[in-house]
Amino acid sequence: MQRNIGSFLSIAAGAVLALAVAFAPGVRAEDGKTEILWLGQSATRIKTPGGKVIVIDPWLINNPKAPAAYKDLDALGKVDLVLVTHAHGDHFEDAPAIAKKNNAKIIGPAGLQSTMISLNIVPAELSYRFNKGGAAMPLGDKIRIWQVHAEHDSELTWTNPETKKRETHVGGEPVGYIIELENGFKIYHMGDTGLFGDMKMIAELHKPDLVMIPIGGHFVMGPKEAAIATKDYLKPKYVIPIHYGTNPLLVGTPAQFQEALGTTSTKVFPMNPGDKLEF
Repeated sequence: MQRNIGSFLSIAAGAVLALAVAFAPGVRAEDGKTEILWLGQSATRIKTPGGKVIVIDPWLINNPKAPAAYKDLDALGKVDLVLVTHAHGDHFEDAPAIAKKNNAKIIGPAGLQSTMISLNIVPAELSYRFNKGGAAMPLGDKIRIWQVHAEHDSELTWTNPETKKRETHVGGEPVGYIIELENGFKIYHMGDTGLFGDMKMIAELHKPDLVMIPIGGHFVMGPKEAAIATKDYLKPKYVIPIHYGTNPLLVGTPAQFQEALGTTSTKVFPMNPGDKLEF
């Protein structure tokens, strides 16, 4: 009798567990984590809580700081979307190849989109066009992306395959990206930019959790300007310094940035190319 009762209880417990599994809520995007992989300069891969992969400013093959493994573009894995902040080679160079390899949409400044299509750099069907202002949803309504101002330039220098000569074409106005992920986490990838006062307005409007900020100087903000942008204008929870050390002119360092930043509630993550963070 005891054996029968034990068997009954075991069966009943199994049935309850099966029902719990059957009626448990599925894994939700808002329960996942965000992974940031930085690959030197501005090159970044984001894995979203819902499993989408977004690559920003992919300069990998000729990037002296990119890890050797990522000179093979397949090492990025399946890419769902490519974002380009402007047309300079150290942000744009590998973007068309990655977009075509993955049949992924590529987004850049509006003028650059037109140039890419006219020069047959990417097929028109892969070019997703929008502009600074309202949100775009190229990956569905769970992820929203805004283009915002950047203080830089954006001409496209391109080698004509027929004449073998270098040509300069319209690259549109440079941009930064605000990316709101499935769980509401917001990333502000600034691309290349100098300091400008409307960073404060961008922060008030979008309230980014993580800012990826250039600190190298010469072409972009140096450590002192980046510290002002972080502490006085943006005030994010987290910041990752980028765009430094790839050429002799980009002399700013994370240590100088942290020193200029001083005491702040913002958590700074100095990363080496190839490092990953989860949020």
